[in-house]
Amino acid sequence: MSTPATPVSALVTVIVPGRDVAAFAAEALASLRAQTLTAWRAILIDDGSVDATSDLFAQAAASDARFTLVRNDAPRGLGAARNAGLTLVDTPYLGFLDADDVMTPTALERLVETLTASGSDVVVGSYVRLRPDGRGGYAAGEVQPWVRAATTPARRGATLAAHPEVSGNVVAWSKLSRVELWRRGGLRFPENTHYEDQIVAQRLYTLARAIDVIPDVVVQWRERADGTSITQTKDTVAVLGDYLAALRAGIAVLDAAGQRAAARARVRLILEMDVPPLIRIAQGHPDAAYRRAVGAFVRDLTARADLDAILLDPEHADLRSAAALW
Repeated sequence: MSTPATPVSALVTVIVPGRDVAAFAAEALASLRAQTLTAWRAILIDDGSVDATSDLFAQAAASDARFTLVRNDAPRGLGAARNAGLTLVDTPYLGFLDADDVMTPTALERLVETLTASGSDVVVGSYVRLRPDGRGGYAAGEVQPWVRAATTPARRGATLAAHPEVSGNVVAWSKLSRVELWRRGGLRFPENTHYEDQIVAQRLYTLARAIDVIPDVVVQWRERADGTSITQTKDTVAVLGDYLAALRAGIAVLDAAGQRAAARARVRLILEMDVPPLIRIAQGHPDAAYRRAVGAFVRDLTARADLDAILLDPEHADLRSAAALW
């Protein structure tokens, strides 16, 4: 482990985990160096890479004292990698960036200035997809409706009860939070599973005394051309199991905190956005276990009494079929 001194003026720590992402890591690191707010440090977690990721991280740490390198000899998973970074945080604010994504140049400045001005515990920004452009590169898309609903218009000092739609922003890297909130809540990422940020996001929201949202795009989230990112492998039964478990766990956090409006908003969004692609996969999937898992999940969600409007909508006939037949 390389541990250069933290810059005295550092305000925010960005935890950057990566495994075998050498094709993208240089761009991620460059996006940190290009930040208009320079008072940051980044903890780079090489999670047992066998490609040049480790070398790229090491070069960054050797050339810029704001980077700290942590190496895992063997892969431990994204949750464990992020948790390793959490133990080294010594700044007031905390953010995340996956090593195959890109942070927009003013992201840290906007996020830090918002929390500093408001005194809130969490600030949530927008994000867009980086999709293959068909020419060997990637192009940024538009802000999707559910992302816009969570972050537009700008709000300062909101609560989850007053703005339940923010519960739809579940990714770790679209937000900045006070480190004190993590310590107060004993927050850590689940390990040995995928989609570990779902439950953490909902715990942040339920623990936060106040939440800010900004419509600014803070991260470009890469959809890899080779289809190897976790969000692109939901057609496997094992990944589906982790995905559905994470969705259920996030809703359970909202329910346990008495956040009925947020739980209702989250369930509605899952039924409208997450479930239809799973049904399409299930319809042609060779493993009946996949269809059964999707059907059981749909039944669990549609059993909630306040979702009759969705079930009666002709556009959602597939939901009724999945719940009844699988």
